[in-house]
Amino acid sequence: MTAPTLRIALVQAASALEPEANRATLAELAGRTADTDLMVFPEAFARDFGEAGSDVSAFAEPLDGPFASAVSAAATDAGTTVVAGMFEQGPDPERPWNTLVVRGGAEASYRKVHLYDSFGYRESDRLTAGAVEPVVVEVAGWKVGLMTCYDLRFPELARALVDRGAEVIAVPAAWVAGPRKVHHWRTLLTARAIENTVYVAAVGQPAPRYCGHSMVVDPFGEVVAEGGPGSPDEPEVVRTTADRAVLEEARKVNPSLRNRRM
Repeated sequence: MTAPTLRIALVQAASALEPEANRATLAELAGRTADTDLMVFPEAFARDFGEAGSDVSAFAEPLDGPFASAVSAAATDAGTTVVAGMFEQGPDPERPWNTLVVRGGAEASYRKVHLYDSFGYRESDRLTAGAVEPVVVEVAGWKVGLMTCYDLRFPELARALVDRGAEVIAVPAAWVAGPRKVHHWRTLLTARAIENTVYVAAVGQPAPRYCGHSMVVDPFGEVVAEGGPGSPDEPEVVRTTADRAVLEEARKVNPSLRNRRM
């Protein structure tokens, strides 16, 4: 059944180095972010990356472990679908997956495909890339595709999600701060929305280490909601509603998906 609207909440909050504290924060923030269909937390919310190049393997969990269970409980208590990032145990015990877990009205997981070997970082030294397998889930009658942070720089993945029916693309991130990085973030989110005529709902961890500026961009490329840089001590919730009428109008006015030739 198609639904006319999708209520979205982006929870721009910092993850700490203590997994138990992050689970408690998730439960507390989800509990006061009610009346929403899709609640999105940042990448690596189960436990922050730590210093650049840190070994995070000791904090990897299975998909039925403490963090995923906490996400499920939070989703149930809030009556919503929650998306949040974690490190997942995989075949290489020293290099886990960077995974998004989805619980509540939909249940799925997505392992980050493009690892952040860029801007002086080498995520692939500590993590394993997921299989190239786009993941789309249904939330309150909407098709929601999943991407993580650096995936945003690869338009092929966004297009693959849309080819599988995505009407909204959720992008949890820990977008590292630096020169031009907020500009890149805003530009790429807008580009992915325009070229695919989809809503893009992106949430980042806050400043000063990361960029914040969680936002929702509509299929015309308009920023309909945006947070500030934020701070670790003050979580910010960015709320808005995706409107199917806007989606349909954008795809009528700009039929680029139909006009593709390759």
